[in-house]
Amino acid sequence: MKFMITGKNIMLTDALKDTVEKKLGKLERYFSPEQEAHVFLSVQKNKQIIEVTIPFNGMILRGEESTGDMYSSIDNVVEKIERQIIKQKTKLQKRVHNGETLRFLDIPEYRDRDVDEEEGKIVKRKRFSVKPMDLEEAMLEMELLGHSFFVFRNADTEEVNVIYKRKDGNYGIIEPEV
Repeated sequence: MKFMITGKNIMLTDALKDTVEKKLGKLERYFSPEQEAHVFLSVQKNKQIIEVTIPFNGMILRGEESTGDMYSSIDNVVEKIERQIIKQKTKLQKRVHNGETLRFLDIPEYRDRDVDEEEGKIVKRKRFSVKPMDLEEAMLEMELLGHSFFVFRNADTEEVNVIYKRKDGNYGIIEPEV
C-alpha cells in the first residue's frame, strides 16, 4: 500500500511514520500494492487522533480513533478498518470484479453472535420539501433543529447537498458529483 501521511499539531517523526506504515501494512493483504491510504494524525488538547481513509473502486473505507496515546489510536483504527472489511465482505464482493483492488480470498468470514443474520432495514421514512438556501442558512437551520446533518438545495449550484457537524465541532458538506 502507498501511505499519504499528514499531520496537524504534531511532529511527524520517522518513528511515528514507520509505526503507521507497519501497523496499517497489516491491511495490505486485502488490497493490491498500488492502493493508497490517506492517514491524518492530529493532536487536540489531550486527544491523539488518527483518521484513515482508503478510497477504492468508488467506495471509501474510513476509520477514526482518538485516545490519549497516538500508538494505541493507531492500533485501534487498524482493528476498526479490518472489522469493516470483514463485516462488509459480501457487500463489497458484489461490487468488485476480477482484478480490482480488494482481495477477498484473504478476508475471513465475519461471525458475530450478537447480531442477527438479517441486515439493517428501513424502519422510518420522512418526506420534506427542499428549499434553496445558502450554506450559512443551512447551518443555522440544522442547529435550530438540533440535528447532526441537514439536507438542502444549494442556492448557488441548484444541487441537493448535505451539511453535517464534524466531531471536531466544524462543519462538512457533501456535494454530489455526477
